[in-house]
Amino acid sequence: MTTTIIKETGEQAVTAPEQKRGPGRRPGRLRRIGLPYLLLLPALLLELLVHLLPIVIGAAMSFKELTQFFIRDWGAAPWSGLDNYKIAVDFDAPMGEALLHSFFITCAFTLLSVGLCWLIGTAAAIYLQETFKGRGILRALFLVPYALPVYAAVITWGFMFQRDNGLINHVLHDQLGLTDSAPFWLIGDNSFVALLTVSVWKGWPFAFLIMMAGLQNIPREMYEAAALDGAGIWQQIRRITLPSLRPVNQVLVLVLFLWTFNDFNTPFVLFGRSAPEAADLISIHIYQSSFATWNFGTGSAMSVLLLLFLLAVTGVYLWVTSRERKSAHV
Repeated sequence: MTTTIIKETGEQAVTAPEQKRGPGRRPGRLRRIGLPYLLLLPALLLELLVHLLPIVIGAAMSFKELTQFFIRDWGAAPWSGLDNYKIAVDFDAPMGEALLHSFFITCAFTLLSVGLCWLIGTAAAIYLQETFKGRGILRALFLVPYALPVYAAVITWGFMFQRDNGLINHVLHDQLGLTDSAPFWLIGDNSFVALLTVSVWKGWPFAFLIMMAGLQNIPREMYEAAALDGAGIWQQIRRITLPSLRPVNQVLVLVLFLWTFNDFNTPFVLFGRSAPEAADLISIHIYQSSFATWNFGTGSAMSVLLLLFLLAVTGVYLWVTSRERKSAHV
């Protein structure tokens, strides 16, 4: 039976069951709130074990003189302090100069690759927004490079870039006659172009997929109203599409930057263990500094410096984009 508590002033108070219900439901509410985090805990612990533990070990290795003489017993390697970092950033010395050159090559490669991936992916996503016959087939074909395994795709490109019997030289030199002689693509200065081509080919479908998903959230009424006002296709893209896709672009550019700057599989499979000087990305350079010379201490120091650089760039990028979002809402 429900009883009602009446105050002296004559106002009706909370019923007795309602008084008991509040405190009694709090543990259940806490369990419901904590259940998702509890289910995510095993995956989080495994993720930390896979990523955080190697980072900690690599950072510890960077403070030791770990060479081939101490491979069997890492703990016996002498403590070197910041000597490995001093060697890495000594740009007057051969090792520091080579690292700086690799850093500039990686920056140029990343800017061109990210820019081209974003441009091609955005253009393809905007083009496929309109309904026409065969649009579904084109969407599936555009996603093929992203769905293929990296090793299979890069190995195929390596065969096509062969000088004597590759498809690229067969088309450019033998059929179209655009070159005087069959160029080398996997050595020399052309290796940068070959690496950039493969990177853009396998990276732009991801940009296309993200941009196509972002375009679904833009109401079609906005384009119809703009068309009635006399806005052309380029004005609609400039005034409606790109401003509406700004939050998507901010995440997309950051993800593409981190993936491309850290890309190791593409140059390693395309060129092997020793990349040409024109395509000496910093990931391959650190690999060679560690495993070719067996100087794991200096290679670990370079890896830590790369990690700090990426963290700094990511922090500045997030700070700038957050300020832009706040100023846009004001």
